[in-house]
Amino acid sequence: QVLDTKDLQVFKVTVNGQDAKFVFGEKHSFKGTPLEITLPYELRRGQEAIVEISFESSPKSSALQWFSPEQTSGKKHPFLFSQCQ
Repeated sequence: QVLDTKDLQVFKVTVNGQDAKFVFGEKHSFKGTPLEITLPYELRRGQEAIVEISFESSPKSSALQWFSPEQTSGKKHPFLFSQCQ
């Protein structure tokens, strides 16, 4: 699995609670850096996976926006979204 990143520090990736291996690909000047995740096991067709990524953003991390807890529907947790589809 490959995800887009830009100036993130990734500490840990889990898939359905199991540690997953990950590496960063080659950095591109304006596209960012691909984050390549190796699943800890093969998924069956139709099987769902919850991927959790522990990371830290930086001031150079473009197109990341945070909602404070007060701005979310549940009003309990902050929410991060990206506009780098």
